[in-house]
Amino acid sequence: MKLIVIDIQKGITDERLYDYAGFLKNVTSIIDAARKNSVEVIYVQHDDGPGTGFSIGDVDFEIADQVAPEAGEKIFVKEINSCFGNKELATYLDKQKDKELMIVGLQTNFCIDASVKSAFERGYRVIIPRGTNSTFDNDYMDGETTYKYYNEMMWPKRFADCISLDDAIKMMEK
Repeated sequence: MKLIVIDIQKGITDERLYDYAGFLKNVTSIIDAARKNSVEVIYVQHDDGPGTGFSIGDVDFEIADQVAPEAGEKIFVKEINSCFGNKELATYLDKQKDKELMIVGLQTNFCIDASVKSAFERGYRVIIPRGTNSTFDNDYMDGETTYKYYNEMMWPKRFADCISLDDAIKMMEK
């Protein structure tokens, strides 16, 4: 199993997120459990391009301090929603025998959804721990409704196993 931490970057990791405090607590718990159990933690950052304020060299682009990578943990940069848009990451994952990916991060309805579906299409078993992805209110749904739509209706029994945080941590302890 690999833990993929997607787009938890300074420019979007703040109180605007649905259940911000719970999200951070859950994500830090799952990252800590991965490290404790020798599960590889891989970070992915979204780059909107030069001049956007959300690109390499911009403060908002940096990984949020609360979930900062440790020395030696891989970091990949993507320019499209799916983390598989980074060919180096896609190749690295494809070469691994283990085909289980636990995916956490931001935003539920953009990069997380695209990455979940891309992973599923590539034959990975995708695991989503409850409370480890989040998003903002949008013109159609508030953040809570958006979160529930994907985590309770869209992904389960289709694209991913959406499980409790405790069950996700137990999976890592094997």
